[in-house]
Amino acid sequence: MDILEALTFDDVLLVPAASSVLPSDADTKTRITRSINLGIPIISAAMDTVTESALAIAMAQAGGLGVVHKNLTPEEQGDEVRRVKKFESGMVVNPVTITPHRTLADALSLMADHGITGIPVVEPGGKLVGVLTNRDVRFATNANQRVSELMTHENLVTVREGVNMEEAKRLLHSHRIEKLLVVDDDYCCIGLITVRDIEKAQLFPNASKDDKGRLIVAAATGVGDDGRTRAEALLDSEVDIIVVDTAHGHSRGVLESVDQIKRLSNQVQVIAGNVATPEGAKALIDAGADAVKIGIGPGSICTTRIVAGVGVPQVSAIANVAAALEGTGVPLI
Repeated sequence: MDILEALTFDDVLLVPAASSVLPSDADTKTRITRSINLGIPIISAAMDTVTESALAIAMAQAGGLGVVHKNLTPEEQGDEVRRVKKFESGMVVNPVTITPHRTLADALSLMADHGITGIPVVEPGGKLVGVLTNRDVRFATNANQRVSELMTHENLVTVREGVNMEEAKRLLHSHRIEKLLVVDDDYCCIGLITVRDIEKAQLFPNASKDDKGRLIVAAATGVGDDGRTRAEALLDSEVDIIVVDTAHGHSRGVLESVDQIKRLSNQVQVIAGNVATPEGAKALIDAGADAVKIGIGPGSICTTRIVAGVGVPQVSAIANVAAALEGTGVPLI
């Protein structure tokens, strides 16, 4: 039996060398999956004491990524993802709307539930007829009053999808409004551009965002039937990355889960793991993984290597897998 020599981080040091790069000039951008880039190489853990929507929002604003944990029902986890996706966007797609015959009580309930300050008012077919904002309801006292009696319905300022942000800012400023209604050719409301989202974009210029200007978020899932149900709920919530999160990624259940998710959607990116060998990483890539997590028991509180005697020292595990994945275009974490 060959006993291999391997290294962990405590076993190595970096030898300093001459540098002409100033710290302020350092480029921290990195590729987290085949098609998603981050501004900083930092991901928050998929732990119930660490990442839900609040931290995922903060991570994405800083240029990193938050992974929402799976110790929630699929519906609750999906709701956490939606909170991130709706928190900031170039355009709010399919915004919350209300019909004219609903009441003030209904409108206030919607605003409170979704954390919003304005609602487009549409007819049952989706045609825009007005907008209801805090300004319209601030002094209203009759909870049964119809939305149609309170809403602003004259001189609505609308734009078409694809309007650039500079033009949107100009319209918002010139009309002294906080919300710009986006309509299609049939005058149906398909989106919303808000002052708040533009301000957030200016405040966090390096935020991790998708092609619609929304914050990027990941969520964890497991294997088996529960994993599939959870993955379907996450896809419905428009999650960007699904992390198949297990202690031993080189197993049939994980490989099948990765394959199932990629069959459900060819848009979502999948990170799979954890593995510690080139063979495990290659198996995950063959199943469809867009990135591979490396490490069996590498964390500061992990005892897998000590108690179970399983794993590979982390520096050697990373080096071995990196060499095997060279040329595949698949990042490792």
